Amino acid sequence: MLADLILASYAPTAVRPPAPWCADLAAILAGPDLHAVFQPIVDFADARIVGYEGLIRGPSDSALHSPLNLFAAAEQCQQLLALERACRQVTLRRFAELRLQGALFLNISPQALLDPAFRPGETLGWMRAAGLSPEQVVIELTETRPVGDYALLREATAHYRDMGFRIALDDLGEGFSNLRLWSELRPDYVKLDKYFTQGIASDAAKQQFVRSIQAIAHATGAQVIAEGIETADDLACLNGLGLGLGQGYHLGRPLAQPARALDEGVTAALAAFSPCHAAHPWP
Repeated sequence: MLADLILASYAPTAVRPPAPWCADLAAILAGPDLHAVFQPIVDFADARIVGYEGLIRGPSDSALHSPLNLFAAAEQCQQLLALERACRQVTLRRFAELRLQGALFLNISPQALLDPAFRPGETLGWMRAAGLSPEQVVIELTETRPVGDYALLREATAHYRDMGFRIALDDLGEGFSNLRLWSELRPDYVKLDKYFTQGIASDAAKQQFVRSIQAIAHATGAQVIAEGIETADDLACLNGLGLGLGQGYHLGRPLAQPARALDEGVTAALAAFSPCHAAHPWP
């Protein structure tokens, strides 16, 4: 999900931040003006929340409150890695303060992991200070640029796995080369881009793509998380196709005080099996 926002900052139609935003961004990075919000990740079989993706917002009275503007400004002001670092620290601290149950999906770009200025052990130090263990954190790789050195990235993720972290690949079907990343890194989770989930209840082609992705996930030992679930019909279809995990507005919005249990309507819908109804079959 975060990858969508960062990728938008590279698009020709993206909002380009005015020069004063660099000063605003510097002030945000120097102070306590970043705020974490959390979106639930739901286990369909058990109808319960099993984790949260940590997302970030800027100051509420600023144009940089929007994550799209915030990350666009960071890219233009050459502060993207500094912003990522600050986001990780804020998100870890707030997750611990809220005492949320389950795993924290923590967004990190491959570029941050491979950057020469990356400080090994820093994230682990923040976690220890917050009382979190590596087993509680899933490193969610957000591919914002082509990966230049797959071998080095594979080595970096293996290092984190050895410490107890799990690995997720964000936005499968979006980005640059994430099918290769899946093959190279063998993540524990693969997050299916919202393109494939939204409208899937009436789209036979998307249903077939998801079946194929499920087969690859089963073969590689990964779990698929469907992102962007916004309707009851799409949730029912994804559940009927056998996906085990999902997130989206229909399940829970990203909030500073996120839901800790599912809405009764969602729970009831997950308990009732409902097959997909493809009104537009594959030609």
